[in-house]
Amino acid sequence: MKFNLAGVDKQSKARAGEITTDHGVIETPIFMPVGTAGSVKAVHQRELKDDVQAQIILGNTYHLYLRPGLEVIEAAGGLHKFNGWDKPILTDSGGYQVYSLSGTRKIKEEGVTFKSHIDGSKHIFSPEGVMDIQRTIGADIMMAFDECTPYPCDYEYARKSMEMTHRWLKRCCDRFDATEGKYGYSQTLFPIVQGSTYKDLRVKSAETIASYEREGNAIGGLSVGEPAEMMYEHTEIVCDILPKDKPRYLMGVGTPENILEGIALGVDMFDCVMPTRNARNGMLFTSEGILNMRNEKWKNDHSPIDPNLGGYNSTFYSKAYLRHLITSKEILGAQIASIHNLTFYLWLVKEARKQILAGTFVDWKNRMVKKVTQRL
Repeated sequence: MKFNLAGVDKQSKARAGEITTDHGVIETPIFMPVGTAGSVKAVHQRELKDDVQAQIILGNTYHLYLRPGLEVIEAAGGLHKFNGWDKPILTDSGGYQVYSLSGTRKIKEEGVTFKSHIDGSKHIFSPEGVMDIQRTIGADIMMAFDECTPYPCDYEYARKSMEMTHRWLKRCCDRFDATEGKYGYSQTLFPIVQGSTYKDLRVKSAETIASYEREGNAIGGLSVGEPAEMMYEHTEIVCDILPKDKPRYLMGVGTPENILEGIALGVDMFDCVMPTRNARNGMLFTSEGILNMRNEKWKNDHSPIDPNLGGYNSTFYSKAYLRHLITSKEILGAQIASIHNLTFYLWLVKEARKQILAGTFVDWKNRMVKKVTQRL
């Protein structure tokens, strides 16, 4: 994997770059639609390409390991062949899912034992095992196995957890470097910065992660319930330490406002389930603000969902028609809303990139933050 910086904003820390993988080029800053179980919910691969214009999607190690299982994915020739997506894929390590299964898992030095949410069967994830699983899934970008601490989190717990994450990282790197991909293309491994909301821990973790000199780095353990200002503060601390010549990925973030502020702090990559999850509940993000499609005010509004985005989905369907579908619980409503929200997120980061390269990012960002946070 290669990363080239195309431009840096003079009034902020925002960057425009290019990540080159064997499955194609990713222009940054980028938002990555989340395809947990090998699919972005309610969205065809063709729509991801043509309407959303996604450049990379996510898969989830925990979910794919349990279902359909590694034998099925390997027999298909990897996740790209299995789901028909021929652009880059990133897989998270399952650390976050293990964190969210707090009632049915045990964390020890060797790894994490947990019960499947599907059938209650017992499994273990170790750093080495998670590397092997991600090799089999075949993602272009693999994530190191870490523990994501909750918020709020006791200092001593956060410190011990971070130190274990660092020990696990060494084991991940050793296994990754001792193995090869299975499908004839290269894969890369991103370590993850932890440390909860404690500055000294974040600094130590960022320095430790940077010392491994991998091809990219991630920031984890944020957007787990802490105030937004705290998230920005710790993102900035970490971005100032992580190397400038490598992509930085802020995991699980977030709202359009979070993404704009994250870009301004020097983040290159984002992912979040919010655009699709909120879409299924009738909340739309647009270039002019937030729409609740259940509101009566859209019942007779026959204007396009968002004419500023271009593309088929957001300009062909009207607000009135989409409201009708959503209030009628028609599946097509969830599909249209999901494609629209993802199209908006990809439009937003593409516009941010244009503004960075033009030297006008900060003024544009400040105007956009006001727009994307207002409810229409």
